[in-house]
Amino acid sequence: MIRVIVVDDHDIVRKGIISYLQTDPDIDVIGQAGSGNEGAQLILKEKPDVVLMDLMMDNGTGIDATKLVMKEFPACKIIILTSYYDDSQVFPALEAGAFSYILKTSSGDEIVRAIKKAANGENVIEPKVASKMMTSFRGEKRKLHDSLTEREMEVLLCIGNGMTNQEIGEHLYIGIKTVKTHVSNILAKLDVHDRTQAAVYVHKNNLLKS
Repeated sequence: MIRVIVVDDHDIVRKGIISYLQTDPDIDVIGQAGSGNEGAQLILKEKPDVVLMDLMMDNGTGIDATKLVMKEFPACKIIILTSYYDDSQVFPALEAGAFSYILKTSSGDEIVRAIKKAANGENVIEPKVASKMMTSFRGEKRKLHDSLTEREMEVLLCIGNGMTNQEIGEHLYIGIKTVKTHVSNILAKLDVHDRTQAAVYVHKNNLLKS
């Protein structure tokens, strides 16, 4: 019997996954948690064989929880189950010690297979994630903007075109508050201090299409 814990902050998603897992006679769901911090504490207490771990959660991310668990209980096999596969999530999760990385678009059967493989010491890596890993392994230099989401890249290009937050919001049909959040994330990911430096980055890397 494979002892499993499911950590996901979306109650309906978590319960749906658990309901499916409970139909398999080889899997015993021994616990569940709705945040990274709660999940880490539960994992260290119950010592499961395999964990299904979401990434983006309040009160402790999946990456934070994975780091903590790997430090205290390295035998645990943590499977990241998420909707995200951009560089800013993939590499930190794997570096934290995640054993497998699959997407929430996976079928119930695929998730079950990933759990059983993890229990047997076999990794399962989503093809899109594997491709990113191979690119990194081959030594192909990744640019800072490769870690931006599609929407963040759109906002960055608008900044490169000299648009204000108001103009960006109108152009992309999003609110000013959302624009400001994207801008803040962009500055952090590009390691620049202000919009001017972000605009310089755009032109320096020839990101604007002619």
